[in-house]
Amino acid sequence: MIAIRLKSTRCAALACLLALAASGCGLSAELDRERNPERKPTPSPTRAAPPPVSATPEPSPVVPVQQERGCPPSGLRVATGPVDAAMGLRAMTLTLTNCGKRSYEVNGYPSVRVLDGAGTPLTGVRTVEGTDKVFMAPQDPGPEPLTLAPGETARAGLYWRMGAEDGTYLQVAPKTGRDAMNVRPQEPLDIGPENTLGTTAWAPAP
Repeated sequence: MIAIRLKSTRCAALACLLALAASGCGLSAELDRERNPERKPTPSPTRAAPPPVSATPEPSPVVPVQQERGCPPSGLRVATGPVDAAMGLRAMTLTLTNCGKRSYEVNGYPSVRVLDGAGTPLTGVRTVEGTDKVFMAPQDPGPEPLTLAPGETARAGLYWRMGAEDGTYLQVAPKTGRDAMNVRPQEPLDIGPENTLGTTAWAPAP
């Protein structure tokens, strides 16, 4: 009688083990039931996503220009007018104002270079004194001695023919050999490449 009961018990245990194996259950499942009696799903560990790689934009080139307000250390302020256009001819007024406390002598032509957006001189653009090299430009009256008292302004004309490349900045000095300053005209100069910029001499501003 005892042997029959033991045999039956063994058979029942074996059947239980087979049932557990068939149902995918086992020791790990049983331990999981003990730790989590409500049978809530155990969250699986997630791997932290790597931080996004931010593309740092390249800094745009910075071209130092004349200060917007006040009087520059030179005591002189340069300004440009709008571009006038007719039949391929372009014209712009350049002004030089004595914003300092001392008189300033001006005699001759401004020294001007045309720069691109990065501050590099436009290749092939040639600046000349006078307007003879610019087709249809008005005649240059020529230089005359001029003294600017504090607050007074002189002006000169810039003339060129329409080109295929824009000049973004002008590098201007009262004359060759003097300290130059960069200014950004109200409108770009459509002058380059291989073009000529004619200048008139400084004259009193009306």
